[in-house]
Amino acid sequence: MDFFPDRRYGEWMKTDNELDATGLLCPLPVLKVRKRLKSLASGQVLRVLADDPAAAIDMPHFCAEQGHLLLSAETGTTPQVYRIQKA
Repeated sequence: MDFFPDRRYGEWMKTDNELDATGLLCPLPVLKVRKRLKSLASGQVLRVLADDPAAAIDMPHFCAEQGHLLLSAETGTTPQVYRIQKA
């Protein structure tokens, strides 16, 4: 388990795993997130870095469809930073 700064709140947030999806275009970031989440236990948190503009739409949609909780989404930064808690 690591702790990463959450720039939005200026706090350190618990993260169990990290995925760097920078340089990947749709649908690869979501497919990589799906695969990585399979290896995590329910309740664990995945921090995702992405620079695909479509990720701002794809990540929330993926979480809603799969039942995961999107804890935070920093879409105004490059790379974008998402924190997803596995269902």
